[in-house]
Amino acid sequence: MLPELKIQPLRYVVAVVDEGGFHAAARRLHRSQPALSMAIKELEQRLGEPLFEKAGKSRLTPFGAYCVPRFRELLTQHDRLSRDIVSRVERRAGHVDIAAVPSVASRLMPALLADFAAAHPGLHISLHDGNADFVRELVSRGEVDLALTSLWQHDERLSFAPLMHDAVGVVCRDDHRLAGRETLNWQELQGERLIRNGTSRLLEGTEAAPLLEQSAFFISNMISLTAMLDAGIGVTTLPRLAFPEEHRHLCFIPLSEPRVEREIGLLQPARRSLSPAAQAMAELIFERLLKS
Repeated sequence: MLPELKIQPLRYVVAVVDEGGFHAAARRLHRSQPALSMAIKELEQRLGEPLFEKAGKSRLTPFGAYCVPRFRELLTQHDRLSRDIVSRVERRAGHVDIAAVPSVASRLMPALLADFAAAHPGLHISLHDGNADFVRELVSRGEVDLALTSLWQHDERLSFAPLMHDAVGVVCRDDHRLAGRETLNWQELQGERLIRNGTSRLLEGTEAAPLLEQSAFFISNMISLTAMLDAGIGVTTLPRLAFPEEHRHLCFIPLSEPRVEREIGLLQPARRSLSPAAQAMAELIFERLLKS
């Protein structure tokens, strides 16, 4: 049966060697010499061999000379592990993997990550982006700790906490006949060439659903969709956060009837606790987004 090695007696043995005697080691460790000697004697009994010569109590036996370098190695690994664990608990070290849908990744995450890096400079962050289905699967498979996204359908593996609503509007070129409108009714889009995209399913089940049936175009990639809109090929519907504001020739008109919104929230595993670093990220997201 292998002897159970406790860390403290190993530390006492190394201190005796480093300080050149039991008395000096006890003084450095703020222990009484009898207590230190007793702990080392119990360790020797567990090991079945003496570590120090009886004649010269601070002189190692051959067995002790064999053990001390290995004690040092074990203590070094133990202390490093203890520091790492404490750093993670205190959120001074660790890694966070977070995912987001592209609109959130580009519009909300820069400020959130800047605040997080300032508050927790020792933590490392990886950001992944993709459509809502892709992001959901990343969380489900445990490839990311949490995500900012929409949840299209209930998934018992996941926990979703709503944080904000993102209203849907019509996006068209600034010379389009509807461009000057403040709001739009879905019926005013009848006869328009509607380009569907990944967020168009938000219209399903609403009064505006007939528009989807009339659409002959579907483009999933945002760069390609923007190019089509820039070229005046048609119009599309997008949540406000997904509207590419950097394109000066495009405009966003809120859809008022029906009012359609997507719900953005924090997605995380339902049956797995977050690491301290990921928990710190979740707390910052809640604080920033709920305030705004």
